[in-house]
Amino acid sequence: MTAYEDAVQRYFAAWNATAAEDLAKAVEAAFAESATYTDPLADVSGHEGLTAVIDGAHRQFPGFEFRITGTPDGHHDIVRFSWELVSTTDGSAPVAGSDVITLADDGRIASVSGFLDRVPGA
Repeated sequence: MTAYEDAVQRYFAAWNATAAEDLAKAVEAAFAESATYTDPLADVSGHEGLTAVIDGAHRQFPGFEFRITGTPDGHHDIVRFSWELVSTTDGSAPVAGSDVITLADDGRIASVSGFLDRVPGA
């Protein structure tokens, strides 16, 4: 597994963690302490901010999980990938997006720039 794939795998582990303790551990493993996350709906930094955004997504979409679509592509310390938010009940995917992450020296994520490609009602 490449460093890019490893970072993306930890990213999805964080986004799919639902129990508070599991989420906190996954965020710590995936993101640098001062990591930033920016998308059209959020602009946060640090583990607490990231945890709140992820928890909010689970509250808005209970019974859904984030899944990668395609293969991560990277160069230097930058990785891009696409994803869908998929219902574990019926397989529907009302939300999809693309993210670009920057890696810190330790391999954890330093920043995320997120884009929403498909949203409900849009």
